[in-house]
Amino acid sequence: MSESAPSLPLAVKDLEAQHPIAGAWRPVLREVVRRFVAGDFGLAKSVPGVEPVSAKTVEQIVGYLADYGATLVDLPEDTWHTSVAQWMETHWDILVDLWTAEEGPSDLVLQGRVVETGAGPRLTIRMVYVP
Repeated sequence: MSESAPSLPLAVKDLEAQHPIAGAWRPVLREVVRRFVAGDFGLAKSVPGVEPVSAKTVEQIVGYLADYGATLVDLPEDTWHTSVAQWMETHWDILVDLWTAEEGPSDLVLQGRVVETGAGPRLTIRMVYVP
């Protein structure tokens, strides 16, 4: 008998505890970070399931990354071991641990909000910062 691959986590509605980022959201988050790595902080080419990033949020992200002084890299699989989602009654707040060329796992996180819609989950990017 062969072992099946581990299943990806589901989005958990738990007001009391954080849970891993849902497996269904991970490709979208990888693409957002891939765009950030390429310098497209406003997501000029839209990412399905992601709200347009406001000019104010783009300014915050660009400024914070410049002040931090490290180069973002694409998300490795290890980021999902420490990134979390917390149900907040109407949405999930998410914290995705970011990686840099200089440090590997960094102190930076991408903070966002995921809501359920009839068309599927919808992500809003809120900021990048060091918590």
